[in-house]
Amino acid sequence: MHFENEKEPAECSGMEDIRAEIDRLDKSIIALIGKRFQYVQAVAKFKTSETSVRAPERFKAMLQQRRLWAQEQGLSPDAIEKLYSDLVNHFIEEEMKRWRSGTAIT
Repeated sequence: MHFENEKEPAECSGMEDIRAEIDRLDKSIIALIGKRFQYVQAVAKFKTSETSVRAPERFKAMLQQRRLWAQEQGLSPDAIEKLYSDLVNHFIEEEMKRWRSGTAIT
């Protein structure tokens, strides 16, 4: 995967370059997580029960897919599963609050 305006790790000439690139990547990752959350909020209008909000089978399948993607990238599947489990559980709780209050995005 290639991101615009980035230096490759081998092109960095010191810690400043590396830290700047890590900060830039983290900002992009957080922006993407924010966009992901917008989709989570948007899907609430299609869910009709607490079970459909929690979607345990989808959650399990999603974590398994992220484990495979982590392996493909040479990352720890356990670490990525924990990251996504924590993130998605937080999003589910936020979605549950909206669903229960009837304020899901329409």
